[in-house]
Amino acid sequence: MQTQLNTQIMKMSILVLLMILSFTGIYAQKNIAGIWEGKMQVTSFSLRIVFHFEKANDGTYSGKMDSPDQGARGVACENVSLKNDSVIVTIKKGAYFKGHMLNDSLIDGNWEQGGKKIPLTLNKESAVSKNPDRPQTPKPPFNYNSEDLEYDNADKTVHLGATFTYPKGNGPFPTAILITGSGQQDRDETIMGHKSFFVIADYLTKKGYAVLRVDDRGMVKSTGDLSKATSADFANDVETSLNYIKNRKEVDQKKIGLIGHSEGALIACIIASRNADINFVIMLAGQGIKGEDILVKQDEDVLKSYGLPSKIVAEYSIIYKKVIADVLAEKDTAILFQKVINDYKEWKAGQSESTLKALKLSTDNSNDNKIAKDFVLGFTSPWMRYFLVTDPQPMMEKFTCKVLALDGSKDLQVNASINLAAIKKTLKKSKSPVYDTKEIPGLNHLFQHCKKCTVEEYAELEETFAPEALEIMGNWLDKNVK
Repeated sequence: MQTQLNTQIMKMSILVLLMILSFTGIYAQKNIAGIWEGKMQVTSFSLRIVFHFEKANDGTYSGKMDSPDQGARGVACENVSLKNDSVIVTIKKGAYFKGHMLNDSLIDGNWEQGGKKIPLTLNKESAVSKNPDRPQTPKPPFNYNSEDLEYDNADKTVHLGATFTYPKGNGPFPTAILITGSGQQDRDETIMGHKSFFVIADYLTKKGYAVLRVDDRGMVKSTGDLSKATSADFANDVETSLNYIKNRKEVDQKKIGLIGHSEGALIACIIASRNADINFVIMLAGQGIKGEDILVKQDEDVLKSYGLPSKIVAEYSIIYKKVIADVLAEKDTAILFQKVINDYKEWKAGQSESTLKALKLSTDNSNDNKIAKDFVLGFTSPWMRYFLVTDPQPMMEKFTCKVLALDGSKDLQVNASINLAAIKKTLKKSKSPVYDTKEIPGLNHLFQHCKKCTVEEYAELEETFAPEALEIMGNWLDKNVK
């Protein structure tokens, strides 16, 4: 009897346990539907990433992604999956978010792209956080004409989306094409919520100029292969836009010019060196020296902005220059990796522990291969190889157009004094009828008044583009073009 009773109790206990486990399993089913937001550190600045996940009746998920600081919204996710606590999101081929759902409001994971993993923790939010106020962003109604356009290059391999603004009244008008800097950006050159090109276009159109601003390949309305694209390919895209506006009755064909920011200034140099009908070029934070020299100086200035002593910065610059030399000398990736790892280990062996710690490098050998791999990945894309070897000086020597070169004294990415001096010296050898260079005190690479003047500060500043920089451009154009 006792044995039977114990058996019944055991059966009941097992049944109750199974019911509890079953209930718990149902209750604990995870759900990622909703808004998830986080920040990831990209080189020296952070970017907000926002996912909008939706759950269908069959239990599957779909999603869209925003990168608010880059002006990208509603990017379709190719695949969204939740298995147990594992979350995998495919944004596009080669770009993923992979994480673990720690609880109902936290997913811890990594953004994976190009062989790199960047930590990204997502928090569930009731709404997307707002960008800091950007008071200079123009707001309608506008007292000028504005048209959204789409057109193709000659062989239909690139489709471009753009906005063309021009004054009301009788034309034709002097016209500028705006050219964005490095990295894919929309027609407004949106960076961390700042729409610099929208501000510039609005200002110049109100002063009587027509302005065309264009989405880069792969952004918003523009398409085109990016996998092997270089500045030379982007110059071809700008020439597509140039050919387009030559057919517009609002455009004064004798007064078409280019305004390029950062890499955009280099692209303007490429185009103006082979198009004699370019009337003017405005270089905003443009380079006057070879790409590899730009990067070395940029690396040194950014490290110093973090408070690192000049001696430590100089030590790191040794290996930085050596890696660039390896990249330029060797195209075979496997051989290049071995060269870089050998050079890095040799350099590291000669450094003190305090120097390595200051540079946040491991003092043992556990991370050496990864560091070498990151170096190689960062320097071997077609775009980067082209940039490293490109010297704008031979291009500028061919100029027959008017030129204005501006830079901010606090620019950490394109050193103002070195590059403006090189531009001025080179233009003396050209056939440019007018050329002016000016360093504007207190402005950073985006032409903002800055305090810390670090790259991260771009996102913190309300100002998008310094009024005095706009005024200098406008007055120069009025004097030399209009």
